[in-house]
Amino acid sequence: MTDKKTISIYDSKSCEYASLTNVNQPSKHLNAFMKEVTFGGTVLDLGCGPGVASAFLKREGFKVIATDASLEMIKIARIENGIDALHQSFDDISWINSFDGIWAHFSLLHASQEMFPIHLDALYKALKPNGVFTIGMKIGKGEKRDDIGRFYAYYSEDQLLKYLKNSGYKIDEINYGEDVGLDGKLASWIIIRSHA
Repeated sequence: MTDKKTISIYDSKSCEYASLTNVNQPSKHLNAFMKEVTFGGTVLDLGCGPGVASAFLKREGFKVIATDASLEMIKIARIENGIDALHQSFDDISWINSFDGIWAHFSLLHASQEMFPIHLDALYKALKPNGVFTIGMKIGKGEKRDDIGRFYAYYSEDQLLKYLKNSGYKIDEINYGEDVGLDGKLASWIIIRSHA
């Protein structure tokens, strides 16, 4: 079930969020993802926000399907980055054997712990054989709202690896770091690249 309060916060703070993510070049994690995905392949940008990653992917010759649950984020993706994103939530994942890569960069952390493994299974089915899956999540425990009201589900590295392996993903690379988010707080994160 999509958290409506979280979506409304992204709607109201879409410009502020876009300013945080507006960069001139892809991150090392997106570059690593693009190197592993079949050149010219089809990529799903799940929870694309203002469409920055989608724009880089498109520029590099990938066919991009971008989705987001926030209509205001979709507007920015279309106007500022030329990405015609679909208005969809995680519950709408229904593709089968469709993508050479899936970029889930700090989007699934808004899914409940109950639904998280279901979404991972659906995304696995959406990947083509040997398709690349990159997921970014915040590290922690339990479920809670941040200081601006967004819903988060937190996991340890061991929990995430267990969920991914249970869904069939094979782990390729793990990276760690920390950044200040939209709420102004420093948070630890993990980015895992895997494949089907």
